[in-house]
Amino acid sequence: MSIEERLIRYCKIDTQSDPSNEEVTPSSNKQFDLANLLVEELKELDLQDVEVDEHCYVYAKLPTNIEGCSKKIGFIAHMDTAPDFSGKNVQPRIIENFDGKDIVLNEELTLKMDSFPWMKEFKGKRIMVSDGTTLLGADDKAGIAAIMEALVYLCAHPEVKRPNLSIAFTPDEEIGNGAKYFDIKKFDAEFAYTMDGSTVREMSDETFNAASAKVSFQGFSIHPGEAKDKMVNAALVASAFAQSLPAHMTPEHTEGREGFIHLHNIKGDVEKAELEYILRDHDLNKLEEKKVLLEKTVEYFNHLYGKDRVKIEIKDSYHNMKEVLLEKPEAVNVACCALKELGIEILNEPVRGGTDGSQISFMGIPCPNLGTGGGNFHGPYEYCVIDELEMARDVILKIAEIVVR
Repeated sequence: MSIEERLIRYCKIDTQSDPSNEEVTPSSNKQFDLANLLVEELKELDLQDVEVDEHCYVYAKLPTNIEGCSKKIGFIAHMDTAPDFSGKNVQPRIIENFDGKDIVLNEELTLKMDSFPWMKEFKGKRIMVSDGTTLLGADDKAGIAAIMEALVYLCAHPEVKRPNLSIAFTPDEEIGNGAKYFDIKKFDAEFAYTMDGSTVREMSDETFNAASAKVSFQGFSIHPGEAKDKMVNAALVASAFAQSLPAHMTPEHTEGREGFIHLHNIKGDVEKAELEYILRDHDLNKLEEKKVLLEKTVEYFNHLYGKDRVKIEIKDSYHNMKEVLLEKPEAVNVACCALKELGIEILNEPVRGGTDGSQISFMGIPCPNLGTGGGNFHGPYEYCVIDELEMARDVILKIAEIVVR
């Protein structure tokens, strides 16, 4: 099985997570379809301690083949795909020798280079895309494919020296619960890597600090014919609240290290309404300032419309992994060395998002993020550069080599 065949195999399995069921892990039982397949493949390779637990976490170990070697490192990827766009009936196709021009996905949708100009750099390479009716699922099935291909190589070449390798495939990363039931003791690694980035040049040791906010509005519903000076329309109050926040703090007006307040869901009627926000910033102090801004806005609206008309609930999601990796830099140093030895120019930029590694780092295992060749995630324009996916496999192998060297 080639690496692109493996990726296609995984992408065709619908593993979309379900944010409406986030209190349960996995949020969608169909994630077990891929988990069970991976368990079969890992057992066929004769890995040890292979299992999928009740929460759909897959674990496996490939022991060292060096007498007395105690080094333990790990690799992690997530099985679910984003709820933003359909992952059902994915039809991947390979474009051989990409010509750098627009890619027609279907009769209605074209992946235009004007919109994604960096893709012109992939001219001459093999690119995988969907048919435009679904996302592709390279986020993060490309990561799974890279890890599995590295394991296949190591198992077929016992003469290649390696440390103890711990493997994990997680559910529900896309809804922020990928590390919720992650078993640190079972995984058992000194440091690890999430294979969940974009270009293979990517070595990410910094993510957002993240929080979520739910703002609830209680209205007063009465017949509109008798509403004068009585009705409080919760939907209109919610709309006014959303419009009152600074426009420059929305994602569409930020980049680089600029954080944001993102309204990602709104629902309601005259009686009740609700706004759901995600808050992001690389600077923890600035994230706290965004929380205060929301809380002060709630106070102001309660002053306008009456006590307890508006309530807010804020929850922290994850913190910037940089805090941990500065104290324990070995994982970063090894990854940088691997990329350099493979002749890959390192792209070290703060991730405008998060990975399972953000939470796992704070759970005790330093866990930077590496790229696998994908891009345009969470929508119909998603792609994966197969040449870079192969290089991601090689990065894993090189990391293992450097650790035992």
